[in-house]
Amino acid sequence: MVAINTLVDRLIDADPYLTAHRPAMIRRLGHIQRMRERVTEGRVGLLDLASGHEYFGLHRTTGGWTFREWAPNATAVYLVGDFCGWTEAPAFALSRLTDDGQWELRLPADVLHHGDLFRLRIHWNGGRGDRIPAYARRVVQDPESLIFNAQVWSPDEPYRWRNPHFERPAGPPLIYEVHAGMAQDAEKIGSWREFTLQILPRIVAAGYNTIQLMAVQEHPYYGSFGYHVSSFFAPSSRFGPPEDLMALIDSAHEQGIAVIMDLVHSHAVSNTVEGLSLFDGTEYQYFHQGSRGYHHAWDSYCFDYGKPQIIHFLLSNCRYWLDTFHVDGFRFDGITSMLYIHHGLEKTFTGYDDYFNDTVDEDALAYLALANEVIHRLRPDAITVAEDISGMPGLAMPTADGGVGFDYRFAMGVPDYWIRLVKDTPDEAWPMGNLWYELTNRRREGQTITYSECPDHEHG
Repeated sequence: MVAINTLVDRLIDADPYLTAHRPAMIRRLGHIQRMRERVTEGRVGLLDLASGHEYFGLHRTTGGWTFREWAPNATAVYLVGDFCGWTEAPAFALSRLTDDGQWELRLPADVLHHGDLFRLRIHWNGGRGDRIPAYARRVVQDPESLIFNAQVWSPDEPYRWRNPHFERPAGPPLIYEVHAGMAQDAEKIGSWREFTLQILPRIVAAGYNTIQLMAVQEHPYYGSFGYHVSSFFAPSSRFGPPEDLMALIDSAHEQGIAVIMDLVHSHAVSNTVEGLSLFDGTEYQYFHQGSRGYHHAWDSYCFDYGKPQIIHFLLSNCRYWLDTFHVDGFRFDGITSMLYIHHGLEKTFTGYDDYFNDTVDEDALAYLALANEVIHRLRPDAITVAEDISGMPGLAMPTADGGVGFDYRFAMGVPDYWIRLVKDTPDEAWPMGNLWYELTNRRREGQTITYSECPDHEHG
């Protein structure tokens, strides 16, 4: 492992203005190393740690089914669903495995069937509630009642990848950002299958080499554009079954197109039954307690990145999408909100002191560095993009050089500026000085992705 002082020297070589903040950078890099040691406990490697999705949740085994959940405040947990008349049957009561709140249930093979609907019924001192399992891989909404449930998903024939060893094309990404449900002319929610047949050929013909999929993770409110995530391991069922998303990615790979996805780890939906809010009866299981845990501008909850269990959950989420769906990287949403306790709201970043003070969430910074390490060790050709408006130093530098490890920072001001320019200003009145500034206002030590148009800005 490279010495911290050497890493700081590399950061300062890239940006001499950081010299005055050397002690803060030493502290941050030390915090990242301590976080790695804390979450792995010196017993497992970081990549093995990021495999929580293979332990928690529902899994078919040679002898039947195993289900595990983390709910430290729970006093009792039941699996309820089609298979037990949605009642708290003793045969479906989970047993507490560990003092830190791991619960387990083992069932014979003939008890659960592909397509069965289920939930958890969690009891705690003073109450109880139904919850969608945190690691649910399939969540569906009843079209009449609009209720969401987890679903047993174990088809007889698993998807067979045609291009299991795809490598992302060399060179800079030329990205087509798209929401599969809104990418078609029909007045309905489009599907993964329709996108593959109707839209993918047009993207290929236009010369793009990368697709960025929005709204992949399950979210209760369609109008959120997928940014109010409820089930982090479930591809949204409103676009079709998981195998159709796999086929979309496989087809893109077949034509030399990489596929990255929006990954929302900056916050979570405030819903209780569908989301992680009050999962075990406490507000602090996944999130910060009190006002720090609530994002008032987004009406959502903010993860506590200082808890090893949350790091484990989110790192596993990164690995899950790489392993199971063969995505080629991620655009991390809302990085500025993660990095600062003030979330960047009504904040203008005008000097280096804005990056080195007690409003920076150094736990979040450590998580992002570990996430990039996991992603790039699993897939050296994968790309990660940080949606950040603050210009945090080192964000788009490799972890080997003391950075946080993102391959690119997203220049968010450019699409917003472009939309306002073409809407409000005649061509002959374009302010060339301002335009030049917007196109060149970026940190020099890292690479930047600039979008000419971005639906994340247009719909605002």
